[in-house]
Amino acid sequence: MSDGWAEQRARAIDAHAADLARRTAVESEKAAAMLREFATVARERGVPSEPLVARSYDGRRRFRTGLRGWYLRPDEGIAVGEDGRYYVLAVPGSLRGMLTGVTLAPSPPRLVLGEGGRDGERVTLRAALDHVLARAS
Repeated sequence: MSDGWAEQRARAIDAHAADLARRTAVESEKAAAMLREFATVARERGVPSEPLVARSYDGRRRFRTGLRGWYLRPDEGIAVGEDGRYYVLAVPGSLRGMLTGVTLAPSPPRLVLGEGGRDGERVTLRAALDHVLARAS
């Protein structure tokens, strides 16, 4: 009887993981569309982009990224690049990175920034994008 229960439990876990992956992919695609639209609107309105700087995980060091875009959080930890992609601006600290800069890969975007964080750190992507546009007006 325990073998049947274990198999049933394994199937339930697999189904839950597949559902979560599907929902995450749908959310990421919606967020990606919002970011692409934002980058287009920001350029059309002449909202100035700025060089994006990454920080070490401990926050002590800053690294050039070669990217330009708009910061989405006051702590400058998340940004949308001029390419309309989502970047998390946290990297491991390294001497080489300090000298030559770092290369960032875009991350899958989320519809809610700071999900699972402390109170007051959670903000929708739409609100963050609207805030950047409003600040520039």
